[in-house]
Amino acid sequence: MHTFMKIMLLPLLIYPLTLLAAANTIPETLEPGWTTIQQATLKNDVSYLASNRLQGRLSLSKGDDQATYWIADQFKKAGLKPAANNSYLQAVPLIEFIPDKDKSTLSYSANGKAIRWKAPDISIQFYKNIRVNGGIVFAGYGITAPELHYDDYQNIDVRGKIVLIFEHEPQETNPSSVFNGLANTPYATPYLKILNAQQHGAIAVLIAPEPNRSHPSNQDRYKTLIKYLNPMMPAQVLVDSNITIPSATISDKIAKIIAGKSISLSALQATIDKQFQPQSQNINGTKITLVNKNTSSRTAKTYNAVGLLEGSDPKLKQETIIISAHHDHDGKYNNKIWHGADDNASGSVGVITVAQAMSVNANARNGLKPKRSILFVVFAAEERGLLGAFYMANHPLRSLANTRAMINFDMIGRNETPSKQTDGLIEIPADTTNRLNLIGAHYSPDYDRTVADQNHFVDLTLDHRFDNDSALNIFFRSDQFPFILKDIPAFWWFTGFHPDYHHVTDTADKINYAKMQKILRLAYLSAFAFANEEVPPAFIKNPIGDKK
Repeated sequence: MHTFMKIMLLPLLIYPLTLLAAANTIPETLEPGWTTIQQATLKNDVSYLASNRLQGRLSLSKGDDQATYWIADQFKKAGLKPAANNSYLQAVPLIEFIPDKDKSTLSYSANGKAIRWKAPDISIQFYKNIRVNGGIVFAGYGITAPELHYDDYQNIDVRGKIVLIFEHEPQETNPSSVFNGLANTPYATPYLKILNAQQHGAIAVLIAPEPNRSHPSNQDRYKTLIKYLNPMMPAQVLVDSNITIPSATISDKIAKIIAGKSISLSALQATIDKQFQPQSQNINGTKITLVNKNTSSRTAKTYNAVGLLEGSDPKLKQETIIISAHHDHDGKYNNKIWHGADDNASGSVGVITVAQAMSVNANARNGLKPKRSILFVVFAAEERGLLGAFYMANHPLRSLANTRAMINFDMIGRNETPSKQTDGLIEIPADTTNRLNLIGAHYSPDYDRTVADQNHFVDLTLDHRFDNDSALNIFFRSDQFPFILKDIPAFWWFTGFHPDYHHVTDTADKINYAKMQKILRLAYLSAFAFANEEVPPAFIKNPIGDKK
């Protein structure tokens, strides 16, 4: 049923949506919380989280801990219930390590020829000191997708072997591809590719760019950004990470050498993409040795900040709407601070602000209470690999089967403008001062319609360009992604890239607070709609595949 009809059936909302949309005024029952969302408060809170005092909020640093405790305290002041064993903090155990780039190597030997590579030709990050060697198998895109009738491992045995796979996924320039047309699916992420190789018995993974690509490789994108990053940032991984085998990102040149003269990776990719048939095969006579060394390693805990607004309906309060962001950023080095005002003080403040507004509204004399419960989360260690979000997805505080929608804020404070991050990869409208990017609509049109309905009261320009991106890997670069993997309708709310992204110049004075206010008011209305509508959003696992 269309969301408009669902809302009209709700007696507790008691307002004719079409008339209110025409009048552009919200219902009186939502005014108490709505009025609390003010630009001055947003500016004050973003300025604090992005201040020099918090030293860039690097995961496991004192500054990030201070930010986490402050967020938890805001949840307590808002009247939320502690959501993690009577605490506002969910511990996230991590292993932090510093790779030894000089001693971490990839070696190749075939036909009496031997070559060894290290950074920057290869990139290895693994939490263990390890040495693995073995034969190598080309495994296409490294994907097993039975529901799409595609499996790169169907006719090969990779047990005890090292696999060579492509980035991305088949037919990504084909609008009719069952891999969601021109957009990425979860199968494109290295996380699922490595996990899939591991499940098939591989001992290591080499990830190469597609030779026929029309976009920068992951290695190319990282090279564009790395010169602006804190060079002393350590790597981190969950103590109970699902991935237990090492991987390395390699260049076109290395992949071509490993494949040998008798195998054309370009031809194999072209055949896969044309015939939609795997071309996996052994690379005979070749041995690979992968060595990973770290200069240091330690275990420590960071925290997801969590608070619960319990629903008012005796039955529906067992169901959950998640509103989330992440609190960490890139820290400090050599007297430079990566302030992270947009990324992601803006999102953290967004969660707090909506929590305060919904709590005020639920407790107001004539306010509207959410029927379903709302879990407010500000995740840890997003910049280190969505670690806090993956941890909660694997250790949920409330039933994921009963989680109906997720609003994830990550960079909601700026106007999208051209930058080296996006040049030539995505079209940016001339005026983005009122524009909000919503990422995830392919997987839940119901969710998208609900937000669009509520936008009648806010009048933002809603944009879905990033849903059709296959170059920037946007779909799996924020904390909604681990919950997409759990079949939860989850959208990333995002105002887009700008030249200050991951630079020390991402400061609080550059935030568009008027726009941020509108975004949070839309989220406030949308959260109430999700919490109260009779039929919650459905998740579509295969947006194009299910139609064929």
